[in-house]
Amino acid sequence: MAGMNLDAIQAAIREAGFDGWLFYDHHHRDPIAGRILGLDEKAHITRRWYYFVPAVGEPRKLVHRIEQGRLDTLPGRKSQYSSWQELAGGLEAMLSDARRVAMQYSPNNAIMYVSMVDAGTVEFLRGLGKQIVSSADLVSQFEAVLSQEQVESHGVAQRAIDEILAESWLQMGRRLRSPAGGTGSVTEFEMVEWLSEAMRREGLVWENGPNVSANANSSDSHYEPTAQKTASIEEGDFVLIDIWGRLEKPGSVFYDITWTGVVGREPTEWEQLVFETVRNARDAAIAAVEQAFAEGRPICGYEGDDAARAVIDAAGFGKFFTHRTGHNISHELHGAGAHLDNLETHDERLILPLTCFSVEPGIYLPEFGVRSEVDMLTAPGKAWVTGRIQRELVRI
Repeated sequence: MAGMNLDAIQAAIREAGFDGWLFYDHHHRDPIAGRILGLDEKAHITRRWYYFVPAVGEPRKLVHRIEQGRLDTLPGRKSQYSSWQELAGGLEAMLSDARRVAMQYSPNNAIMYVSMVDAGTVEFLRGLGKQIVSSADLVSQFEAVLSQEQVESHGVAQRAIDEILAESWLQMGRRLRSPAGGTGSVTEFEMVEWLSEAMRREGLVWENGPNVSANANSSDSHYEPTAQKTASIEEGDFVLIDIWGRLEKPGSVFYDITWTGVVGREPTEWEQLVFETVRNARDAAIAAVEQAFAEGRPICGYEGDDAARAVIDAAGFGKFFTHRTGHNISHELHGAGAHLDNLETHDERLILPLTCFSVEPGIYLPEFGVRSEVDMLTAPGKAWVTGRIQRELVRI
């Protein structure tokens, strides 16, 4: 695991106008702290530790005497405690010259992804006269901003998965109707197995999935067929495929997409209307991000969601769009940066340069669901979609 970058952390704290950033953990309750500080994620942690990085100056540690070496890999002076009275006094001394202190905290738990610190700790620190502020945008800088190597790893996964998905539609058609080797039928789970084997051959790994769902199953946005619970795919069906993966190497970044199609026919007018509405919503969110970056204007995650949701609301499908528009993507499929969300949360985190995220609005009707998902990358002055973009329903 890479070590922390103290200079970069302190520069970010100063830019945010905070007096410091207080990291705190107990039993690995805050994996964000461990990653940013470069700590051993498997270390035996049975006592509380605290690490304070001031905007300027030497960091400070507070550790229990029976785990006094827990933070020895980090710079800074160390204090120790055993009793709860010593702990309270140690925290007061550690933060004596700080007032605005960032922690993994979110007011009203609005951004729950970074809300790691317990209420009691916040209460105690407020009792010392400290203003506890959210570290959400700081976390994005150190968890979501990608290196060039990570960006390239996303590109490798993108090219592989785009090809696999394109071939999967052909494979589905061959299994349904090819006289040479066709079975005349195929199940959702059989296509999941085919996709999984194709990704393994490309050296990709992933979490759960992929998802292949037909007809009403495509209305369940987290549907996952199994050998025991799967539907047949037949002529005339509506099919959704959601597929994601990354290279099997440290730090590699996921690629995550969703496409839809119809089997052996043209789409109905209703299916076409729903697809076009989702497609237009996706493109509105893409355009909102592209324009903001082209203009050098800050944009928050909720603004991307607003752009997509406005299109779906205007078409009368608002109640059928039941999830956020997109999520941050990094080494974790759902990363720690800004999500495109003004539904499940009001995500005020900034979409930062050199970050990756999905754009995936959806409409989920009782009989079928449409989601159209792409990934975007950003850089100073520009933002772009990284892979193929679905313009029409696939004809299988």
